[in-house]
Amino acid sequence: MSAASNGNESPAHDPNLIGAIRPESLAFLRELLDTPSPSGFERAGQRVWLSYVRSFARATWNDAYGNCFASVGPEGDGVPTLAICGHADEIGLMVNHFDDKGFVYCKAIGGIDAGSIVGKRVRFTSSVAGVEKPVLGLIGATAIHLQDKSAEGKVRKVHELFIDIGATSADEAKSRLAIGDAGVFLDGFMQLNDDLVVARALDNRIGTWIAAEALRLVAAAAAELEVRVVAVSTVQEEIGLKGAQMVARSLAPTVALVTDVGHATDSPGISHAQHGLFKLAGGPKLAIGAAMQPEVVARLAETAARLSIPLQRAATPGGSGTDTDALFVAGGIPCGLVSLPIRYMHTTVEMTSLRDLNRIAHLFAGFARAMRRGDRFTPVL
Repeated sequence: MSAASNGNESPAHDPNLIGAIRPESLAFLRELLDTPSPSGFERAGQRVWLSYVRSFARATWNDAYGNCFASVGPEGDGVPTLAICGHADEIGLMVNHFDDKGFVYCKAIGGIDAGSIVGKRVRFTSSVAGVEKPVLGLIGATAIHLQDKSAEGKVRKVHELFIDIGATSADEAKSRLAIGDAGVFLDGFMQLNDDLVVARALDNRIGTWIAAEALRLVAAAAAELEVRVVAVSTVQEEIGLKGAQMVARSLAPTVALVTDVGHATDSPGISHAQHGLFKLAGGPKLAIGAAMQPEVVARLAETAARLSIPLQRAATPGGSGTDTDALFVAGGIPCGLVSLPIRYMHTTVEMTSLRDLNRIAHLFAGFARAMRRGDRFTPVL
């Protein structure tokens, strides 16, 4: 074992074996990331996803709350179903109050660090009749010259922040927005170099991209599949894994492969003893723990080795905080979790590696192609 590896990575592999993301798939990723889809309001992003997968899926459908599905491969009695799942929603804001000067106050949708969003621009989708265009605003950032010095060091909460949409009264603000309207931050997709990208919603529309891309890869050889493969884009993960609970019952897959983002911990100020050492662009994170069924984990590791995909092992003794937790509890479904390392999670500048993103899609596609009708993921005890 080399000192550099710390035992966290799988054996050395050729990082260039899997090629770059094709231009059409990269354009799809960019459109997904830039389409507002806060939890409970995912329909715009789900339409983008369904439009893309329809070109190669055998069937597509959605449920009442917007979970979306696309399948390839054989169907019928006795055919196992492999689900590949990522969640479509992102954190955001919901209009909660208008003051008499027209400033807007919000509740958080999902987990938001209030200190990281001061001064950010926000885009709301309005439900007010006649308001067709997005309503733009910014989270008020009081000039440093005017700040109350006695409040220095105080951590503000989301409900203490105000949003300026340019209105001069409550009535004017209400003519453009309504209580319950949802907004997202305006930070969009940005490519730093050939591999690294930044976006506000890597968590977790990269998961829906992986599900779609893995399905596209297996669709090219659908006649050889022995199992039905269903790509799933779930909703409402950020507010309690709710979409995955619905999917566990309605789809009831034989096996589920889940993907989400995971922390890259190689930026300053993070305790590796507490959070582990995970490198950006160092390979996908393979979760090891109670929610991840050991036979599925072993099959993922074998597939990665066969495809020369490096993995970083992630100790996950309890809950993973992902859709995996809902799937395995709600349906007793054997699950595996592979996460994409990102920096700055739940901010508007989440950063990741396109190479690692593509690796997960190929890993899941390889798992699907190798799965046989008679495969069982129940241990003999």
